[in-house]
Amino acid sequence: MSQNGAFLASVHGPAHGNVLVRREQYRRADDPAQRLVFARGVVAAKLANSRNVLLRAARDGGADKAESLQAAATRIGYRLRELEQATSLDEVRGLEGDAAAVYFTVFDSLILGEKPAFAFNERTRRPPTDRVNALLSFIYTLIGRDIAAALDAHGVDPQAGLYHADRSGRGSLAQDVLEEFRAPLGDRLVLALINRRQVQAKDFEGEPGEPFFLTDKARKLVLTAYQQRKQEQIQHPFLNEAMHVGLVFHAQALLFSRWLRNDLDAYPSFLWR
Repeated sequence: MSQNGAFLASVHGPAHGNVLVRREQYRRADDPAQRLVFARGVVAAKLANSRNVLLRAARDGGADKAESLQAAATRIGYRLRELEQATSLDEVRGLEGDAAAVYFTVFDSLILGEKPAFAFNERTRRPPTDRVNALLSFIYTLIGRDIAAALDAHGVDPQAGLYHADRSGRGSLAQDVLEEFRAPLGDRLVLALINRRQVQAKDFEGEPGEPFFLTDKARKLVLTAYQQRKQEQIQHPFLNEAMHVGLVFHAQALLFSRWLRNDLDAYPSFLWR
């Protein structure tokens, strides 16, 4: 990848035994019922993980922030319960969007770094219009690339998603799985980098109202922090095994492949504990 996280090239060995898995993946991607079940699971994990980030911050932070964070977590909990009754992908997307809006409304209160340099008002993507959004987009890209590589390694097509619509040039399935990791891995790493003063205002290029980008030096720093985070160990909630964070992507790709092979009744989305 480039220093910006853009895909350049990869080396592939000969593929063996992947065609049946991919055929089944495409069949399920064309089945509205299968797509709905998968989407509900992935979005439920995203909402639960986002809620846990807020609840942890409410416990660790001061009383002045705890009330608003707990209120936001409660509202996300309502969307979680409504998600169980969702009957269409559009309804799932609507609930996800509502929960994301609630989550990012209080995200600025999680940022302890220097203000206003690291003030956060709303999530902006293309392009990121502040330093926090620039960090979020960069780290989400890194995670998405790792997920795509893991899916490919396990014989699954990263391009053919079940929740995100197919689009030329986008790894839709990688984006599906990425939803599970945005808050617990991506957002928490961004908050750590800012709150520990590992990144500072001078590490970005841009002016208010214009796109913001990390400098070359800052990109190297963030890449190093991301690689270090991947070396930390956690307990996988479904497999109940200790593993490095970087291997969790491969665990999820393997579980997805097992679901396609009918070894599992459902794909177990990742719930961060």
